[in-house]
Amino acid sequence: MTRTMYAQNLLDTLRAEHDVPGATLAVLVDGEIHEFASGVLNTGTGVEATTDSVFQLGSVAKIYTATLVMSLVDDGLLDLDARVVDVLPDFRVADPDATSKITVRQLLSHTSGLSGDFQPDTGRGDDCIEKYVEACVKLGQDVAPGATVSYSGAGYVVLGRIVEVLTGTTWNQALADRVLTPLGLTHTMTLPEEVLRFRAATGHFGGQPTPVWDMMPRAAGPAAAVCASAGDVVRLAEAHLDNAVLKPETVALMQERQVDVPDKWTVSADGWGLGWTLYDFTGTPGIGHDGAATGQYTYLRVIPEKGIAIALLTNGGGARPLSSAILRSLLGEFGVEMPPPFAPPVEPLDVDMTPYNGVYKREGVVITIDGLKARYEFVDDMAIYPSMDMELVPVAPNVFAATGAGSSFQDDFMPVVFENGCCYIGMRAAPKIS
Repeated sequence: MTRTMYAQNLLDTLRAEHDVPGATLAVLVDGEIHEFASGVLNTGTGVEATTDSVFQLGSVAKIYTATLVMSLVDDGLLDLDARVVDVLPDFRVADPDATSKITVRQLLSHTSGLSGDFQPDTGRGDDCIEKYVEACVKLGQDVAPGATVSYSGAGYVVLGRIVEVLTGTTWNQALADRVLTPLGLTHTMTLPEEVLRFRAATGHFGGQPTPVWDMMPRAAGPAAAVCASAGDVVRLAEAHLDNAVLKPETVALMQERQVDVPDKWTVSADGWGLGWTLYDFTGTPGIGHDGAATGQYTYLRVIPEKGIAIALLTNGGGARPLSSAILRSLLGEFGVEMPPPFAPPVEPLDVDMTPYNGVYKREGVVITIDGLKARYEFVDDMAIYPSMDMELVPVAPNVFAATGAGSSFQDDFMPVVFENGCCYIGMRAAPKIS
């Protein structure tokens, strides 16, 4: 069986096994891109998935914004260690000290401490990101700037505004002008009205099409609102491997470790660079990113030293276990071994919970730890979401597998990690307050 036939059969078999309605896959190997499709884009219409179909990329959009920001660094228009207020004089967040300290590098590496779950709808106009940054005057901190990593989509929207100010146009247009068009990414776009020209996937919850195609406000674009085909996602990765869009030293800088990641399991991250998630595939370094949109899930993995890139785009169902199975199998074909899936040990582990018991709080969330029980409660502006009660199973002295975390993890165990005086859930740091 040829490698191409193997990949198509693998996608068809595993997609059906994990109840994913539709998926596309692109693989860069030996300088060639191979594209595959399986299933349907929408179970309601039965429209078949094809290799030119476009999906919502969710947080993989951050790689596009990071690339765009670094193009400004390349051109001498932006200093990575500039304070945000030096570029955006009107920038304000709730903490005056944080306002005066947050840097561009911290925004790119998720070390700004800005709470990530901040999604005010500032309209559909070209000024939506400007208005979003104005609204940040109410945005709190998960942790102090530079204290530790805490995943922040809000930080990337602020980066989008920096792009707008320095280029004199919208983030959407700047991305098209400086990245998409030069690279010939004809199946990549940032606005719904642009998506309508293409064969587009619809997300699914519980096997049914989502009632709304996209729930994200336009201002979320720099953090979460790029749509593309799997082939185009891999072409962006290829541009980084070939230094086609940035200077070689800038490409290398993006892949340098900026911060270690205590939670190494939620997105399989060992550390973070400038935009890129960093992976340790049993001794082989990798880069990439995961993304989740409205019932759509994206996975990008790149092995620079081997010139390999893999993008998997899905529209619901058991996307996480599907991605794990496909990536593990394909990377294994190239001699790259992924770490084992996150799960409790076979032999029970006895852990003293005394140091971890108590209350942890970050913007919009309160986490209460009582022995091996955890309550994850949304508060303040996020109180519209239901709370979760979880059982904790020890994996390591400071790492636990949570059960009962809801459908978002498709029956996987959700990692809960205690480090730096914080409780990490979903890559967000919540400091202990009592």
